[in-house]
Amino acid sequence: MRLNRILRFSWRYFKAKKSTQAINVISWVSVLAIAVGTASLITILSAFNGFESLVKSLYASFYPEVKISPARGKVITVSQEQIQHILNIKGISGLSKTAEGKALIQNSSLQVVVQLKGVDAAYADVSGVRGSMYRGSYEVGNADQPGLVMGVGVEQALGLLSDRSIEPVSVYLPKKNIKTIADPAEALSMSLAYPQGSFAIQSEFDNKYVITDLQFVKDYMGFEPAEFSALELQLKEGSDVSAILQALKAYLGDNYRVEDRYQQNRTLYATIRLEKLAIYGIFTLILLVAAFNMIGSLSMLVLEKKKDIQVLKSMGAEDGIIRKIFLAEGILLAGIGTFGGLMLALLIYYLQITFKLVPLEGSTFLIDYYPVKLLASDILLVLVTVFSIGTLASWMPSVRASKQEITLRSF
Repeated sequence: MRLNRILRFSWRYFKAKKSTQAINVISWVSVLAIAVGTASLITILSAFNGFESLVKSLYASFYPEVKISPARGKVITVSQEQIQHILNIKGISGLSKTAEGKALIQNSSLQVVVQLKGVDAAYADVSGVRGSMYRGSYEVGNADQPGLVMGVGVEQALGLLSDRSIEPVSVYLPKKNIKTIADPAEALSMSLAYPQGSFAIQSEFDNKYVITDLQFVKDYMGFEPAEFSALELQLKEGSDVSAILQALKAYLGDNYRVEDRYQQNRTLYATIRLEKLAIYGIFTLILLVAAFNMIGSLSMLVLEKKKDIQVLKSMGAEDGIIRKIFLAEGILLAGIGTFGGLMLALLIYYLQITFKLVPLEGSTFLIDYYPVKLLASDILLVLVTVFSIGTLASWMPSVRASKQEITLRSF
């Protein structure tokens, strides 16, 4: 029996009126359950993708595409010749030298401990901080008159508005290589700096970082001319990141740590992947529960069509053909539910990106609605999952149908 005939049998069994109304009800309940489960899974994954893209874009505004830092200790020594060699590696378009450390910033009676990051002129192009300015301007000044570009959380903790501040604030920096301290004050260098602006990226950065001039930080922390905390690299669009990492590691050796954006945030990216896997697993279980309705529906259909099965067998139909008919019936139920769920998910996605129907509560987010992002890979994953569940749910009733014995009556 050819495939089109098997499908024709399955379609007729699906739409035909059953002698017991409960079979129709259970069939449509199973279709509805699969549709809702499919739509829910696609919608939740798209919302998760939206948040994932948002978080990654926020972290990308601060973390460089590639970072070179010390494998041990807090300082790397890099010569001008090495810097030039790095810039000549294919795919690297920019390099910024940075020096950072803990600092205490005091404004009148208010003070806060921050991560003070000294940057050079190239940093504005390597990072996205300049494009994330919230107030004031991106001006880091120079070694003699340093400017401070601080996170909005630091700005609030100091009780000032950086674009309107006239008076400087006091910056206390720890000196490098202090081994014995008779007076704790001797371990700190103090200078005045002028707030110039504030940035808003993400609370992890906004409440912690202050950016200023590179030479100012190096002078007050006692860095040598060739010493830095890290080198941050900008790559050309479409560059082979793995090849660049391999070239840098081969050139610099084991004393340097070379990391891409993922490696700099291993915990974040691992957590994102685990959360997405957990969401997929939870909704797959929901679909498995929905499949029990399908098993019940097909089992009752086998009982309903017992006479038809015997007629087909008496006409020469093999067990495999009977099994395929009811297996196709289950796949048909799953297919209708999946298609309906996919259409519903696409409608929800369109309404959310167009009209922003579901808002985000609170004022701490950069956006006021749930971000969504639909990926073809997620849709394919859901379709394969539902198809697999539908096939497994249909297998037992279809095998039972194929085992029906032929009962011949004598007249």
